[in-house]
Amino acid sequence: MARFTSSLTPAHRDFIAAQKIYFIASAPAAGRVNLSPKGIDTFRVLSPTRVGYLDVTGSGNETAAHLLENGRLTVMMCSFDAAPLIFRIYGRGCSVQPADTDWLQLRPLFGPTLPGERQLIIVEIESIQTSCGFGVPFFTYTGERETLLDYAVKKGPEGMAAYRAEKNTRSIDGLPTGLAVK
Repeated sequence: MARFTSSLTPAHRDFIAAQKIYFIASAPAAGRVNLSPKGIDTFRVLSPTRVGYLDVTGSGNETAAHLLENGRLTVMMCSFDAAPLIFRIYGRGCSVQPADTDWLQLRPLFGPTLPGERQLIIVEIESIQTSCGFGVPFFTYTGERETLLDYAVKKGPEGMAAYRAEKNTRSIDGLPTGLAVK
């Protein structure tokens, strides 16, 4: 049975801290729905009604474009071991970039510097839904892939800036992402 709450509880925080993967879903008013898996230890609980993650450069920047257009975002996590659970955060979000004034205050909350850092995605929680997860299979976590971070190191800061300028300033539907490129 699905249950809704409006803020994170200590049990929710414990569940979030144990997750190795999470999924981000966003959509423009018209166009493709984006659903992205995320790894790397970048997700943080900022308060009972606010969460965020450090976003590293990827092949697209759909989430930022959708947030710029309408702000809607869903985060989903699910248990692949122990007690079954599907956990969703529905909210409104924004992109905070290194040139933004909030960056200096928020960035230290997300751990050490990572190669290819692009932006923070900050979500103001509107509601939280939990459901059984009885149909989610068991999986065993074996480790993080280093490929994305290694790629960013290999390209270097100038190469990553050029990559973002080419691949991350517009969504696949042509929407602007708001990404400031140098």
